[in-house]
Amino acid sequence: MDKLALITGASAGIGLEIAKQLADRGYDIAGVGSGDRIHDLQAKLPGVNVTPIQADLRTEEGIEQVWSQVEALNRPLDVAVLNAGRSLGGAFLDTDLETEKEMIALNITSQVLLAKKVVRTMADQRDGRILITTSMSALTPTPYESIYGPTRAFMFSFAEGLREEMKEYGVTVTALLPGATATDFHQTAGMGNTMFGSNDWKNDPTLVAQRGVEALFAGKDHVIGGDAKTRRAAVVNKFLPERIKAARFAKDSKPTS
Repeated sequence: MDKLALITGASAGIGLEIAKQLADRGYDIAGVGSGDRIHDLQAKLPGVNVTPIQADLRTEEGIEQVWSQVEALNRPLDVAVLNAGRSLGGAFLDTDLETEKEMIALNITSQVLLAKKVVRTMADQRDGRILITTSMSALTPTPYESIYGPTRAFMFSFAEGLREEMKEYGVTVTALLPGATATDFHQTAGMGNTMFGSNDWKNDPTLVAQRGVEALFAGKDHVIGGDAKTRRAAVVNKFLPERIKAARFAKDSKPTS
């Protein structure tokens, strides 16, 4: 029997590319998405068995729905990729509070709730690998994405702490920190009128996914998802004052109109 991987945010972007790469390694996929296109995942991964799970991860009911379908497969869970997330652009003074609450529910609360189920299952198995998608935004203040960056910083810290806890159970935890990636992520966040609105200069999602999957199987604690320029930027960020990083980020994220 092929091994099983659970992937949230699997219908598009980095999550879809991770699904493809795990399928190439022979993993069957339980792919989670909020929209109808998650049901197209089998056609995109013809060589393996796919279980599409359409669920709203912003709700506890959505988490329970996902987990009940994973349990119904009655198989060990070998890999879990907690990848779902979204952003919201604009000045905090102007952005919609309800939308920000939904983003926190997706980017943080859903991840913690699902991780609790994953780690308990893998601890019982004494085996498993977990990949948590955070962001390069975890390493810097993010003006004009003022809630998104902190949600990713939370998940990066969570992943690093969880990694240490799970060592005794034979379970690895790896954080993937993508740089800006050529997907519809920033358009969905309403950032078309910023530097992030163009995909021309961003990382290839296939490369980002590849770095994440390779780091996962190498057992690394974290990896920067992107090209050499992106990785150099992560190194520079370690030494810059927060006020400088905030000003640099704002140049790209502040709306032009």
